[in-house]
Amino acid sequence: MCTTCGCGSGETRIGALGGGRPAPAVHPHPGATRAWRAVGEHAPTPPTPPARPAPARPASMPPGAVPDTVPGHHHLDFGSGPAHAHAPGLSQAQMLRIERDILGKNDARAAENRAWLATRGIFALNLVSSPGSGKTSLLVRTLQLLGGRVPAAVIEGDQQTEFDAERIRATGVPALQINTGKGCHLDADMVARALPRMELAEDSLLLIENVGNLVCPAAFDLGEAHKVAILSVTEGEDKPLKYPDMFAAADLMLLNKVDLLPYLAFDAGRAIDFALRVNPRLRVLRTSATTGEGLDEWIAWIEAGLATARAGRAAGVRA
Repeated sequence: MCTTCGCGSGETRIGALGGGRPAPAVHPHPGATRAWRAVGEHAPTPPTPPARPAPARPASMPPGAVPDTVPGHHHLDFGSGPAHAHAPGLSQAQMLRIERDILGKNDARAAENRAWLATRGIFALNLVSSPGSGKTSLLVRTLQLLGGRVPAAVIEGDQQTEFDAERIRATGVPALQINTGKGCHLDADMVARALPRMELAEDSLLLIENVGNLVCPAAFDLGEAHKVAILSVTEGEDKPLKYPDMFAAADLMLLNKVDLLPYLAFDAGRAIDFALRVNPRLRVLRTSATTGEGLDEWIAWIEAGLATARAGRAAGVRA
């Protein structure tokens, strides 16, 4: 269950592996699953605001409607309590207890994944974005550019179908599909169950394409080395401010489909500025799977991570 959106569990389906070869990892680092706050917000659990007396209900108001507590104020915020979320029938305290239980179990599983990957020198990346950002096209182009120089494998996350996994397999790289059913994100247990099926090579690259969603995947650590957020120029440049948790959780942002900039009213500089407001340490690359712009830098970043993962495994073997 996802405490952010209430998506169901028990519908996950992991498909058969198809394709050609395996994947690498990066140096392990604590990647605890947690909710993120905007830069400058320090209180871990903001106090619940004092209750206001209920305003008088106008006679014309329909049954069940709630009158505005602040006359003239037309902004309803259902994420202002300690749980930063809302679910019918649950108090903020109840939601907070559920969230801590779920995310605590996910963190433990993610730590096991991270250790498993690190001992094999596998560099794992968690690619996150909204639907239609170009994740799969970028993955296909990335694998083509690597050209078999690095053993690689892909985990594809979608609610239904194997379309994206089939596109990856067409490159000769093995891809395993995870269908989440009503679930809106991958979690560490899904990845843990997928890993033994993939026969991943040591010192390889594992690319995890998460379900298209800018909310819930931000909260769930999978055991990856880095989250890579992909924002396309066909979306709004204010996405980093609207969905700050995702960009705060990421180490790298790919501003994708930049070949379309001449045809769009999209301010790339403004989008990057907004992302850096949320996460000042975020690295940003401008990319296009169509023209290849920025892909040399993207490949170089991957290769640096691979080298770090391999060095970490070698150091562990010597120890």
